[in-house]
Amino acid sequence: MWTGVLPAVTTKFTPDGDLDHAEMERCFALQLEAGCDGLIVCGSLGEGPMLSQDERLAVLRTAQGVAGGRPVLLTVSEAGTREACALASRAARAGASGLMVVPSPIYHTDEAETVATLRAVAAAGDLPVLIYSNRVAYRVDVTPRIMAELAADPRFVAIKESSDDIRRTTEIINHLGDRYAILTGVDNLALEALTVGAVGWVAGLVCAFPRETVALYRLLRAGRLAEALALYRWFRPLLDLDVSTYLVQNIKLAEAIALGSTEHVRAPRLPLAGSRRAQVEATVRRALEHRPAV
Repeated sequence: MWTGVLPAVTTKFTPDGDLDHAEMERCFALQLEAGCDGLIVCGSLGEGPMLSQDERLAVLRTAQGVAGGRPVLLTVSEAGTREACALASRAARAGASGLMVVPSPIYHTDEAETVATLRAVAAAGDLPVLIYSNRVAYRVDVTPRIMAELAADPRFVAIKESSDDIRRTTEIINHLGDRYAILTGVDNLALEALTVGAVGWVAGLVCAFPRETVALYRLLRAGRLAEALALYRWFRPLLDLDVSTYLVQNIKLAEAIALGSTEHVRAPRLPLAGSRRAQVEATVRRALEHRPAV
């Protein structure tokens, strides 16, 4: 469950802003048909903070319906620990395979508060936990020292490493060995992370380019570095779209172009427009023109 490609899937909406379960089923199925190893729903890419808890559980059920027994994780990213615990408990009752947990997306917790929050959510859900460490977006750094403090609890099983510092993967391994499965969470550092010890990839551009993402991961795991590097160099301009304030809109536009999906987002987000839209369109169309066989 903690190796392979786990797409952080986008949430699909109708033009009126309701959940579009039919389009989610279609797009989630494309991920799994391409060989992805599970799904993660309602993260930042899935606009989780813009969804009610009831909506997030509805998206979870839709993903479970197409997963074919592969794991489906629900993201817990609440401003308050009480609300995070309530969602974790509901996810467990709904049959989630595990949780991806952000310590606190609003208040920037200190070390003691980070540990307390993660422990509370893990206890409430009593499910395997993928800790989402993203000091860039959420300003809470789950350091190797914090990971060591949590290591006695077997519910903490994996780290989504998104510090934007490729040295962190090696630091975790040097401090903790193989205690945690490390999954890279930064698309345009994926090759680097997977070559220094990460065993999984929580991917974003996979939503629009699932076959290429799976192929890159499998080439790296097979030690076929030269082939992987050639594919990665083609992929890099696309992967850069994941490292942006506008990652949701970027990836939804890429899905619309590459897969015929929709771009609908939930306010306050708006679809891309103007020069920013033109740049993303040009990047995607250029990649499609030179798309390699995989």
